[in-house]
Amino acid sequence: MTAINQSGWKPEMTALRPAQDETDVAGTYTGNKALMLEEPLIFEIGHDGSTGIDLAEAPQVASRLGGLQRNRDIGLPGLSEPEAVRHYTRLSRQNYAIDLGFFPLGSCTMKHNPRLNEKVARMAGFADVHPMQPVETVQGALAVIHQLAHWLITLTGMKAVAMSPKAGAHGELCGILAIRAALTARGDARSVILCPESAHGTNPATAAFAGYQVENIPATSEGRVDLEALKARLGPDIAGVMITNPNTCGLFERDMRAISDAVHAAGGYVYCDGANFNAIVGRVRPGDLGIDAMHINLHKTFSTPHGGGGPGSGPVVLSEALAPFAPLPFVDKDGEHYRLVEEETVGEHHDKTFGRMVAFHGQMGMFTRALAYIMSHGADGLRQVAEDAVLNANYILRSLQDVLDAPFAHSGPCMHEALFSDDGMAEGFSTLDIAKGLIDEGYHPMTVYFPLVVHGAMLIEPTETESKATLDQFIGALRSVAGRAKAGDQSLKSAPHHAPRRRLDETQAARKPVLVWREPEQAVAAE
Repeated sequence: MTAINQSGWKPEMTALRPAQDETDVAGTYTGNKALMLEEPLIFEIGHDGSTGIDLAEAPQVASRLGGLQRNRDIGLPGLSEPEAVRHYTRLSRQNYAIDLGFFPLGSCTMKHNPRLNEKVARMAGFADVHPMQPVETVQGALAVIHQLAHWLITLTGMKAVAMSPKAGAHGELCGILAIRAALTARGDARSVILCPESAHGTNPATAAFAGYQVENIPATSEGRVDLEALKARLGPDIAGVMITNPNTCGLFERDMRAISDAVHAAGGYVYCDGANFNAIVGRVRPGDLGIDAMHINLHKTFSTPHGGGGPGSGPVVLSEALAPFAPLPFVDKDGEHYRLVEEETVGEHHDKTFGRMVAFHGQMGMFTRALAYIMSHGADGLRQVAEDAVLNANYILRSLQDVLDAPFAHSGPCMHEALFSDDGMAEGFSTLDIAKGLIDEGYHPMTVYFPLVVHGAMLIEPTETESKATLDQFIGALRSVAGRAKAGDQSLKSAPHHAPRRRLDETQAARKPVLVWREPEQAVAAE
């Protein structure tokens, strides 16, 4: 386990579990495997003829549902409090989480969430705030929004920011609507948005939702936007371009400034998908690259992991050209007093707004987390966030490129994520087998089959929060699984072997989903 491979990588941490055949695991009466407990469905534990608590009979009242009321019992199982608590606790032990181990999900930024941020978000004055409180009673909350807005503008080099969008795709819509409002204001009815091959899938979806036709821009052999192809397509019908930078192949668009200049010269605007801002925060200001609008996933770059299960937040920074068209409401400061600017109070500098996107002001929980993250890191800390994210990704890339195909390894250093493919595996083996094999090694798989421009893609993002020892163990595990796939190890085709459940037939599940209610005894019989 200490041999140095051809790439020069030498693992420093080799606490990897030896391969284990299914036959090594003895059957048990309960179905449990030591502390890995077999957990049935909650409908199989309790039944609707019992209850864990005593409730008075509900009074009979006239239905106000217009004939839509339920005509049979709801069928919820009755459990005692210990039974219910144990059930969900046992389920939680079968769920992989960032607090249990490394999450290599590329393009999702599953990184450690500092507990300081959670403590701040749970402060009574923030956790209990209500969007309909009088402005005078929420001055602290508005101050947080205003200060966070200031730092987002500073970090991006932009003119203004819309804080209300709820997540990345919502922020994309905000930016595209601002672009459409700017074009409408000058009487320019452009109809086409250009999207590169490596764009996030929400980019063309957002443009189409906003009423634009979407056209593709090819990539070069390096995995970056083909600048000459872009220039050749520009014309009076192009409203703008939506470009992800760093892109979904994990590469920085070196021609970004030239792209912006060309689009602006043709009368269009530049939207940047900022989902990967964590790779350049503190190092690059998008405003200096000619960007007109960019959303920032606060729940990715500045704290809570993207897959954390809670709410997101996608503020949109805007250039000077688009700032007058920003949505309402926004927070303004008048002396020491903070106010919310609504339709009836919009001044002459904001009279071109395209209107409202949401009822209220944004996601307060994410605002407090993000501001705590920014202030606790400081300028040097945020710069190190980007540097460490890029360093870790390149360590992954160079440590695995001799056992996994890395289609853009020749393009120079990657940014925050390393991209591989299943090219070179033994016949019949694919990315799915490698992903399932990683589950047996105790890891949640990386992003698979995305981006679509790479066949059998495996996208790995180590983030800035993982240590070298953690990465070494993951690299060792992935090298082992990849080696088995290249050698044609048939046991890998049925992995995972040590997970609570066997491999699913995902194709059949997608084509023949079970969408009807079955009584618990029917479900058991069907299995």
